[in-house]
Amino acid sequence: MKTARIGAIGVAAAMTMFVVLLLRTDGDAGVGARSPLLGQPAPAVITTTIDDRSFDLTRRKGSWVVFNFFNSTCVPCIAEHPALLSFVAKEAARSDGVEMYTVVNDDADDAVRAFFAANGGDWPKLRDSDGAIAVAFGVAKVPETWIIDPNGFVRLRIMGSVVEGVLEDQMASLRASE
Repeated sequence: MKTARIGAIGVAAAMTMFVVLLLRTDGDAGVGARSPLLGQPAPAVITTTIDDRSFDLTRRKGSWVVFNFFNSTCVPCIAEHPALLSFVAKEAARSDGVEMYTVVNDDADDAVRAFFAANGGDWPKLRDSDGAIAVAFGVAKVPETWIIDPNGFVRLRIMGSVVEGVLEDQMASLRASE
């Protein structure tokens, strides 16, 4: 009985601390997550697409690049997909629009092809068969989205699903700071 009471008090204290933490957190602090890569040259990425085309990130200099780490069975990845489609459509209308790339995380090419055939998205899908790209970027879990500027520097890391308008707002801010 005494052990149960102590356990209940411990749970109540933990819940109280959690509520205090939530109340002190600034919800408008931004969507970017910390990373030692921010402001640094992007890691080298040389791979192939799921369509067997070569990809070398260094050849993308001069363009904004967005990497979205993805798995076709990841529920948050599926949930964010409409926002990515909308973002890519808006960027396609710009002369300096981003180049979007999905980085496939622990998934089969056929599963990724089936997902995109059913849900749209005609941008390239990059293989990361051995997980080296995810490791180089320090990806914690999918989805995770990274923005690389035209000079090849990492400018933003977003952990978790993006929602409608977030990438558009972040790109507007990044372009304005150039």
